[in-house]
Amino acid sequence: MKYEAINFQDKFGRFSDHWAPRVIAQLNDYQFKLVKIRGDFVWHEHADTDEAFLVLAGEMRIEFRDGQVDLGPGEMFVVPRGVEHKPSAREECQVLLIEPRGVVNTGEAGGALTALNDVWV
Repeated sequence: MKYEAINFQDKFGRFSDHWAPRVIAQLNDYQFKLVKIRGDFVWHEHADTDEAFLVLAGEMRIEFRDGQVDLGPGEMFVVPRGVEHKPSAREECQVLLIEPRGVVNTGEAGGALTALNDVWV
């Protein structure tokens, strides 16, 4: 086994597309994914799981039908399962997502921003 730290900036440097999470580690059935976001995502929900957003660089907003939360570097928010939400960022934002393996990024909403699963970087 190779023992090596995971360097977020090195991993972010290996891709440039937005809204396409890349897996960097797995802990039991949970994956840690890096994603670059910019602009508006789609309204969606995850019926079976919570979703954690940890901002590493930049700023983002998560809108809900009844409010919003703004996040900056070093801040985290967990969207509860079944809660409809829409992430967005005016400028590029680097985020660590923590969610179970196999979660579709757009939930049941689908569409052009649906990313492939289990893409490792």
